[in-house]
Amino acid sequence: MSKASASSYLIEEPRYSFLKELGLENKNLGVFHGKWTGNGDIVTSVCPSNNRPIADIVQGNLNDYEDAIKSLQTAWKTWADIPAPQRGEIVRQIGDALRQKKAALGQLVSLEMGKILPEGEGEVQEYIDICDYATGLSRMIEGKVLPSERPGHALLEMWNPLGVIGIISAFNFPVAVYGWNNAVAMVCGNTMLWKGAPSTNLCSIAVIKIISSVLKKNKLPEAICSLVCGGADIGSAMAKDTRLPLLSFTGSTNVGLQVAIEVQKRFGKSLLELGGNNAIIVSDDADLDMVIQSAVFACVGTAGQRCTTTRRLIVHEKVYNEVVERLKKAYTKIRVGDPIDPSVLYGPMHNKQGVDLYLKTIEEAKKAGGKVEYGGKVMDQPGNYVEPTIITGLSHDAEVVHRETFAPIVYILKTSNVDEAIKWNNEVKQGLSSSIFTQNLGNVFKWLGPKGSDCGIVNVNIPTSGAEIGGAFGGEKHTGGGRESGSDSWKQYMRRSTCTINYTKELPLAQGIKFE
Repeated sequence: MSKASASSYLIEEPRYSFLKELGLENKNLGVFHGKWTGNGDIVTSVCPSNNRPIADIVQGNLNDYEDAIKSLQTAWKTWADIPAPQRGEIVRQIGDALRQKKAALGQLVSLEMGKILPEGEGEVQEYIDICDYATGLSRMIEGKVLPSERPGHALLEMWNPLGVIGIISAFNFPVAVYGWNNAVAMVCGNTMLWKGAPSTNLCSIAVIKIISSVLKKNKLPEAICSLVCGGADIGSAMAKDTRLPLLSFTGSTNVGLQVAIEVQKRFGKSLLELGGNNAIIVSDDADLDMVIQSAVFACVGTAGQRCTTTRRLIVHEKVYNEVVERLKKAYTKIRVGDPIDPSVLYGPMHNKQGVDLYLKTIEEAKKAGGKVEYGGKVMDQPGNYVEPTIITGLSHDAEVVHRETFAPIVYILKTSNVDEAIKWNNEVKQGLSSSIFTQNLGNVFKWLGPKGSDCGIVNVNIPTSGAEIGGAFGGEKHTGGGRESGSDSWKQYMRRSTCTINYTKELPLAQGIKFE
């Protein structure tokens, strides 16, 4: 986007004083590897709620990228030698620094991404939570001592850091997704290069300023957490770079496939968090009050721009009409407005491309026989606002239903039984999140079992969105198969070695082999 006149920047307005509190300026350098620099294109960050410019960013070029990689390699030599519990202490301090800036950083997320303020602050809280989690993890990363079949031998399993890793995050969670990767990867002993979404560069810069202040205070190499703001050229360089043994990518399925191919060409590891065409199944015995409350949050939260957004409601025919009417009524009460206003529940789409896709998809749905029960139009106001939309009348296997659309559109499908509903849940290409609302224990355990949901996240009586950090987050099939955040996701950021130690003067071979 072209550079705007400095006098029109939101950063100059008193209402947005939190931007300067985060160390942001009218013109911000977008590369950090121990020092701030940037020699690439100048881009302007734009506020989705009014399409006004916030501030400028000087992005990085390939020379900046090369400098960052070299700085990261040097920093790793120091970082890897620090015991894991001490690395955990640094991550704990990062969490505390985020706590001090939570309000300001949450407002920045709301301003630059467009999600409502409670979600913006919640995203920062998620980063804080994963810092707490990673601090504990730093004292619990475990190997194994296994029984050896050979006398006088010890058989061990050990985990070591990968080295320098790459993280590419998306616009919809410009802070939390990096946080999931950053906190865990740090305690595992890695240094990391981050490329955030070009449309949320200010969030990336603000986060790195917070982290670097902690590293500096502890007299550690600030390049441990480096940043290169940039476009596809930087992302492509990361995918092809053999110096990055792991590339964590969050984004669309189409781009994720290309990333996976490039990384695999060099036999690197990729951690993919891609799309989701998520469904809520509503059985005939479901608590409909819970269903409606959950569906509103899961369908319209973040204006339908979460990878875990509910895009299909598969409803039993006995309660179908009631669910449709109650959901339509609930949609009329959604408070739309400036996402920084704490009372607002629904903000804008992130960009004009999202609005165009929303309109195109609705027209396609109508041509396929769909009926717009609610919404379907662009709102007549500044910014990228569209009406949250409910569509009925489509077949479960309609092409538009099977395609993930990153917008607040939900298709309500009528089913006759739970087995059919589970089949429909599983027939789409992605496999991220899913939920069933039922009081029947048989349905619950069928849903959780081998013939139930094929998703990475399988819920009962809660929405598809709003995952906790303690579990592994990710999905199957075209969602990419990666896992981040809790459980044993830390293993993605380390390499495993099986170690055999002979503490005798004999050399017995395994499997009783004699070689004499």
